[in-house]
Amino acid sequence: MPKLWIRVDNRLIHGQIVENWLPYLNARHILVANDQLAHDELQQEIIGLAVPKGVKLLFSTVGKVLETLNANWWQGDGRSFLVMFDCCSDARKALQSGLQFKTLNIGNIHYGQGRQQICDHIALSREDIECLRFFEEKGVHLDFRCLPNRQVQVKTIW
Repeated sequence: MPKLWIRVDNRLIHGQIVENWLPYLNARHILVANDQLAHDELQQEIIGLAVPKGVKLLFSTVGKVLETLNANWWQGDGRSFLVMFDCCSDARKALQSGLQFKTLNIGNIHYGQGRQQICDHIALSREDIECLRFFEEKGVHLDFRCLPNRQVQVKTIW
């Protein structure tokens, strides 16, 4: 069974994913779990332009992540699946819906009003903090980094 890498990054598919994470993970599948994008074929096509040939891009609603993965495991070829969420709460919903994972990579959460900056690429809202606390209570390791070769140390504020 292929390895899952679960990532929260509000940018979803971008250069760091394509140039750094796909080779690092040896991933040939990306699953974008986002309720809005799952129903927007035009946006899916636009996002697909950034994905290199040989990498299969899948879209799913958050509630159907596990179903989508199960339908595509056989194509994994022993390689990793990169599962992308644009927010922490969607990753939480997926976990509560049966998707099992031991590590959650937090790649990027943009700064905005009411958010606390904890490092150069992560700003957390009260909801994000509660969500991260939930993951820790469930035994999920939180991995805060944008790039695979750069570990970021974050002070726990929750």
